[in-house]
Amino acid sequence: MAVLQTERPVRRPPARTSHRRQFTGRTALVLLAFMLPAIVFVALFTYYPLLNGIQMAFRNYNLNDLSDTSWVGLKNFRTLLHDDMFRGTVKNSVVWVVGSLVPQFLIGFTMALWLRRKFRFRGTYQALVFFPWAVSGFLIGILFRWMFNGEFGVVNDLLMKAHLIDTPVPWLADAKYAMVAVIVANVWYGVTFFAIMILAALQSVPDELYEAAAIDGAGKVRTLFGITIPSIRTTLALTVLLRVIWIFNSPELIFGMTGGGPANATHTVTSYMIQVTQEGDYGRASAMGVMVVFVLILFAIFYLLAIRPRTPRTTARKVAG
Repeated sequence: MAVLQTERPVRRPPARTSHRRQFTGRTALVLLAFMLPAIVFVALFTYYPLLNGIQMAFRNYNLNDLSDTSWVGLKNFRTLLHDDMFRGTVKNSVVWVVGSLVPQFLIGFTMALWLRRKFRFRGTYQALVFFPWAVSGFLIGILFRWMFNGEFGVVNDLLMKAHLIDTPVPWLADAKYAMVAVIVANVWYGVTFFAIMILAALQSVPDELYEAAAIDGAGKVRTLFGITIPSIRTTLALTVLLRVIWIFNSPELIFGMTGGGPANATHTVTSYMIQVTQEGDYGRASAMGVMVVFVLILFAIFYLLAIRPRTPRTTARKVAG
């Protein structure tokens, strides 16, 4: 006789109740209340001056004569393009950026590689290396103005004691040497930025990669170009981009050392823009600011497109072409 077996009902675990609060209109108002001070601050001190400066670039806006602030269109831009002084500052800006960036990158990269190694008093050395970044650029300019003084500066004193020169060099009074002096000061000031950023990136590279390379018999040069640089490629690229923008927009060191002289030999676009602002011609100065922003945006776009990783399809097309 068969025994009928009844199936027991399967007990399902109770459904978990969600403890998340629903996003309501009241929650949105609370979040907006917390964000409102920051929004007002950014709008008042960033976007309003930006928009106001853009519209002034298209007006006849001069503090010496505010009776006529009419719309002049592209007149301020045409005036700049025909200004020999402005064209000279563009050339100086290129020399200023390239001459500062390359030594900063090479020296900063070398220092980062050195500081990555473990040695005694490593923390003390890092603090000394990173110290310049905490000092104002204008103060650095004043410091180097005294160091490069043609009569009693320490630079001439050291060069004469080393028998590299016979007579003091007028570093800041001669147009041939003034740009060299400000670039040397900017290199000393900006090396720290590269050292900090690159060292932070190097510390994220696994030690196992270097150990495997050592087992395979890879030398220092091969390890550098085969492991180190590819591992921190993105950081290197973005650091260079940021530094180009900052160097181009940093006139405070030049003002501290030379004030743009002698004979405007060290004026860059941004330092010249400040001088024009001090003269009261806000329309022309705003036009310079708009041109600087436009050029830097174009440079950033083309630079990021040039350094983007190549996909296999793109590489195949390049090889096939």
